[in-house]
Amino acid sequence: MRTERLVTSLASGGYRSAFKGRGMEFDEVREYSAGDDVRAIDWNVTARAGKPYVKVFREERELTIVLVVDVSASMRFGAIPGVSQRAKLALAAEAAAVVGVNALRNNDRLGLVLASDRTERHLAARKGRGHCLRVVREVLAPVEAAPGTDLGHALDELVRVARRRAVCFVVSDFLGAGDTPNFSKALARAARRHDLIGLRVMDPAEAALPLGNSPLAVVDPETGAHALLANGPGPRATYARAWAASREATAKAFRGAGCDLVDLTTTESAVTALLRFFRQRRRRG
Repeated sequence: MRTERLVTSLASGGYRSAFKGRGMEFDEVREYSAGDDVRAIDWNVTARAGKPYVKVFREERELTIVLVVDVSASMRFGAIPGVSQRAKLALAAEAAAVVGVNALRNNDRLGLVLASDRTERHLAARKGRGHCLRVVREVLAPVEAAPGTDLGHALDELVRVARRRAVCFVVSDFLGAGDTPNFSKALARAARRHDLIGLRVMDPAEAALPLGNSPLAVVDPETGAHALLANGPGPRATYARAWAASREATAKAFRGAGCDLVDLTTTESAVTALLRFFRQRRRRG
């Protein structure tokens, strides 16, 4: 309910003009007037009436919205006292709620794909408040998912399940995704069919190693591998460079595919970032 109030008060109207319908639907014919596009002339009606008539079209408003949400083990990182308020998966659920409430308000269909290194769950696109709430619930409390990530597989699955053009939001931390050619190719394939937007979630604790000089014992949540990392000014600088390079590789993959990438952080509301994106999208349109 909090998300619905925020969307009503902040994002009203932005979403409707930020995305386009599937095409143009014939509405009626009317008599030609000066300035009309001659390509719209209906020659059959013109021949019968003895004077020019043009076809009038209206844009199809109905959209299909598909959420592809990464539910791998790395998305459960976060909710660290004094650093971040919630886990990345909780932020993903808030973003899904914002998109879902907008779809509900505009009478659009909403679908969901939960993915790790496989497809965990697929909800076909439907309308209605109950379906919207189920989508958010599935993201908040996903099934026991595999720990690994294969976003290339998730994007190929998106192409298979959404055969008609749709607006697709891919919600993930995209950790290491930009470094894999498989991801970039799958992203380009999906973008050729769909209007694809990446929602990249992050936690501030991921961006830098903690201060101090003591070695750090770390565990990879997706593989279970343990490691002991050196700490100090030098290792922290090396880590910061690797972190920035990884994020730039992901951004480059999205730019290469002609897709938008929106950054979300666990310390801020997803509504603010998505509202900014909707406004930018509307201005570009």
